[in-house]
Amino acid sequence: MTEQRQRELLARIGVEPGKMGGKPVIRGRRITPGMVLKMLAAGATRDQVLEAYPVLKTADIDACLLYAARLTDNTELAAVPAE
Repeated sequence: MTEQRQRELLARIGVEPGKMGGKPVIRGRRITPGMVLKMLAAGATRDQVLEAYPVLKTADIDACLLYAARLTDNTELAAVPAE
């Protein structure tokens, strides 16, 4: 994915004062990347996410995934002990 495409996707996510408690939101909607990512992590398909949030576009889901990937690149994650 090109840097330009990454910038376009990440521009879909921003923080708006007073909206969703200051959490990042997708295109100014009251939908956070975390809401989308939790659905995907629970096994929802992209189509199911789009059905649950009809205002979203496929690129918004791509933006959420890229956003999460960027966060993990910039943050040390605590190791999860093996079971």
